[in-house]
Amino acid sequence: MGSVVVVGAGLGGLSTALRLSAAGHRVTILEREAIPGGRAGRFTDQGFTFDTGPTVLTMPALVEELFALHGEHMADHLEIERLDPAYRAVFDDGAVVNIRGSVEQMVTEITGFAGQAEADRFVDFADHLKRLYEAEYDTFIDANFDSLLDLAKPAKMAELIRLGGFRRVHSLVASKLTDWRLQRLFTFQSMYAGMSPYEALGVYAVIAYMDSIAGVYFPKGGIHATSQALADLATRHGVEIRYEAEVARVTGRGRRATGVALVDGEHIPADVVVLNPDLPIAYERLLPPKATPRRVKHLTYSPSCIVVHLGLDRKLLDAAHHNIHFAADYQGSFDDILAGRLQRDPSWFLTVPTLGEPAMAPDGGEVGFVLIPSPNLHGDPINWTTQAPRELEATIQRLEDAKYGPVSDSVVTSRVVTPQDWADQGMAAGTPFAASHHFRQTGPFRPANVAPKVDGVVFVGSSTTPGVGVPMVIVSGRLAAERVQQQLAAR
Repeated sequence: MGSVVVVGAGLGGLSTALRLSAAGHRVTILEREAIPGGRAGRFTDQGFTFDTGPTVLTMPALVEELFALHGEHMADHLEIERLDPAYRAVFDDGAVVNIRGSVEQMVTEITGFAGQAEADRFVDFADHLKRLYEAEYDTFIDANFDSLLDLAKPAKMAELIRLGGFRRVHSLVASKLTDWRLQRLFTFQSMYAGMSPYEALGVYAVIAYMDSIAGVYFPKGGIHATSQALADLATRHGVEIRYEAEVARVTGRGRRATGVALVDGEHIPADVVVLNPDLPIAYERLLPPKATPRRVKHLTYSPSCIVVHLGLDRKLLDAAHHNIHFAADYQGSFDDILAGRLQRDPSWFLTVPTLGEPAMAPDGGEVGFVLIPSPNLHGDPINWTTQAPRELEATIQRLEDAKYGPVSDSVVTSRVVTPQDWADQGMAAGTPFAASHHFRQTGPFRPANVAPKVDGVVFVGSSTTPGVGVPMVIVSGRLAAERVQQQLAAR
């Protein structure tokens, strides 16, 4: 058994710590903030409670597994409900389509606006996505990579090719669904992977499977409640979590890590150090300069986003929990953002968490989370200090134009988070979506979760394997824990 220090109490760090503690290791988590969660954090203002990061929870069985490792039941500590509809989608022609909570309900929805033939095609499409997900889970998602030989699984690769895993996402979806609204509903998720659906590989269509077929969920208390429940679980089972403990650097002897030094000078020894900060930033700030691999220095990053948090003194009209408004020029909106410029006609996303947890706002009030894709800091130079108030004004106007009510007269409090704010929080290139998932940054080509030049250092989170998104980050904790066990065995 060894002693492990985990730097950061994000979902990846918590997942790693819980697996290691279940295996009997001594684990200490050092978190610079006063609460757990990392990107899945929270803040309060004037009686309103805001989740700061992800708003969509999928694949909750991955969370449930962490409780089961310690002989507990998630339902005893965290109440999660499946949303129906998962999304309310609004198109430029005025059409409104709901992504329902099951394939059967979705068939009824599609039949109503696109006809029985398209509904039948959707059933085949949903089954296709499920088979694609199952074919790639062991190959690309739940797998550590040591070399390209780890991809040498002929049967799996043949199945991925047969299912269109190496086509483009939009081409794959369009080969199954003919209605343009459905094509948009099941391709926009590629932006989460930092790519246009016109360039992303078909393997990333599984994001749509996890997002819209397997189901979208909401934890009672907001997404941050998941972070807090996992932190509480860790504490109950022997993990020491120290908050407001900022790490200055990883210490070492020769090429082996020996622990970490805090900014206040305290040294905490460890056999292995797990780094949950964004991987490129962790290399830059916590490890010696010579430790950074060449591929990390030359990463391509996903687009970023602007988030507008709104605390309102009245309810939004006709809103679902999640609402997506598609741009009229769908392909053009991707072209703009991937060229590094502000979108002329953006698609945008509204989450209303108070529909699932009214206590997040004072009586009669509402919380709105509006996300607008934006270029990261490697795009066109933008003065985000002056742009932020413009984004607030534009967001309020969009909400009013979309008939959500007199929003401008209802704002009690607001906060705008820009790419510069993400960078200030420690996210490379000012994006919360981490390194892009182009083929050369996927699977064995993604930055490894072990430091090649420093023994005893492991990485966890969205910039390493398997990638971006709450499910992927939780899986990254399992992969990181496996690496820690290997590092301890090799000491």
